[in-house]
Amino acid sequence: MVSLSVKTESWPIRGSFTISRGSKTAADVVLVELSDGVHTGRGEAVPYTRYGETIEGVVADIESLRGRLEQGLDRLGLQDVLKAGAARNAVDCAFWDLEAKQAGHPYWQLIGASPPGPVTTAYTLSLDTVENMSKAAAANADRPLLKLKLAGPDDMARVAAVREQAPKARIIVDANEGWSAADYAQLAPQLAVLGVEMIEQPLPAGEDEALAGMKRPVPVCADESCHDTATLPGLKGRYDMINIKLDKTGGLTEALKLKQAAKAEGFGIMIGCMVATSLAMAPAVILAQGAPVVDLDGPLLLDGDRPDGLRFDGGLVYPPEAALWG
Repeated sequence: MVSLSVKTESWPIRGSFTISRGSKTAADVVLVELSDGVHTGRGEAVPYTRYGETIEGVVADIESLRGRLEQGLDRLGLQDVLKAGAARNAVDCAFWDLEAKQAGHPYWQLIGASPPGPVTTAYTLSLDTVENMSKAAAANADRPLLKLKLAGPDDMARVAAVREQAPKARIIVDANEGWSAADYAQLAPQLAVLGVEMIEQPLPAGEDEALAGMKRPVPVCADESCHDTATLPGLKGRYDMINIKLDKTGGLTEALKLKQAAKAEGFGIMIGCMVATSLAMAPAVILAQGAPVVDLDGPLLLDGDRPDGLRFDGGLVYPPEAALWG
């Protein structure tokens, strides 16, 4: 029998984190622990208001599993009990951690993968004034990959300022549904000239059908439009890539399926994250192997991190140690 522990935590963000939908100063997370009495597995998730999730709702969904866990609910059965989202993610990842500890093997061996190595992660520059984003770019000019949060009339000036301050960095941009089709048509060719490598979710998810009839001089990546494998068919012809986040897929189990299915359909792969601690990032490292774009910088945006957190060095993020996860 597996016992369940669930609690909430708030991790202060360094300064604030701003996207097109607003700002926040803390990462509010849900922490799940599953124990068999000898081994304990942990998982962390971030409820996302964009999808109608709240801390209270996610905790309630997780608490509803107590009886089923006592009756033998396992990770595979979990997929049919909870829908894709933060609640299932926290429990799913805790199951993976528990299974690895029970088996005495690293998590990657559970799926027959090769030993994971470090991957280059983006570093996110929060949406701000042109001047402030320019300063942020100068302070992070040595990072190999910068991700810019956009959505406003000064977006081209923002990107141009960052390019000037960080001429050697690769640049990707994320509008978080903040553009119109007209904005995209005007900005995309100019962004291509500046060497931008990817545009993430330029249009609202419910209005992205416009992308099917538009030129895409820069690869366009689906984020809010892509949740799990069920949403994949509707993206064909509109997007070139998809952003896989564990909080959207409802955990590593579904994320692995989505990655395989997306590659089979010819989509490029991005592995992304919410702003959270290293515990939330750790399972995504297995997904990030071989992905052309990785954005697992959540812990770098916080004032502090968990003990035994992921190692970040020169733009690289390293696989987790067993003390953290897996």
